[in-house]
Amino acid sequence: MKRFLDIVVSLIALVVFLPLGLVIAVILRATGEGEIFYVHPRIGKNGKVFGLIKFATMLKDSPNLGTGDITLRNDPRVLPFGWLLRKMKINELPQIINVLKGDMSIIGPRPLTPQNFDYYSDKVKKAICRMRPGLSGVGSIIFRDEEKMVSDSHLPCREFYKEYIATYKGELEMWYEHNRSLWVDISLFFLTVWAIIFPRTHLIFRLFASIPQRPLSLVDEENRRGDRSLVRASKDASGIVEITTAGRSADQSEVLKS
Repeated sequence: MKRFLDIVVSLIALVVFLPLGLVIAVILRATGEGEIFYVHPRIGKNGKVFGLIKFATMLKDSPNLGTGDITLRNDPRVLPFGWLLRKMKINELPQIINVLKGDMSIIGPRPLTPQNFDYYSDKVKKAICRMRPGLSGVGSIIFRDEEKMVSDSHLPCREFYKEYIATYKGELEMWYEHNRSLWVDISLFFLTVWAIIFPRTHLIFRLFASIPQRPLSLVDEENRRGDRSLVRASKDASGIVEITTAGRSADQSEVLKS
């Protein structure tokens, strides 16, 4: 059923967005370095590497420049028109082709680069490899401003990703594998659209009471940077719903509620 819905939704999306895609292709060809698509290796189901397709929004040699496959906010490698596409997440539209090919699903864990994949524990790696990666998912929604988080950190970008992002995102993908269903996928699909329209939304924490809450280490890091909106997400979620996530201590709950 999931694969059938992936194909149906992707075909509809392909027809709807094809005119927009053609306009974008013309603009990309006429600006920047003239590239339209960017294909990058990602880890797929069963650990198979596939080529993730995006609109070209960065310099062609970006993987070998600066922070490599980790993109920062206001990254100088991003082209002017590419910035607009990334801001609106339109650069991800060509991945509809990946879904039709069977490389990806509409909802699932975001496909990781081989280097970032190595930052996850063996348990999380096995869980991720049991699922088709998705255009969006629980990790994408909660870490929708990941570039800003990495950019604002006092740590080197790879160290911050490994210590803070990979750990928590791994918990989120494990949660998804344990709870995935048609209802969860439909909810995450509409939450993705909601998050694009309302970037500061914390609705996902209200809708799913069992979703892992932000670890104290990440909350402390966000608090140190003065990122109050993300800290409030944890506090609000704890105050509105009963948190049932396994493994979080009572002390953590009290800190987040204070």
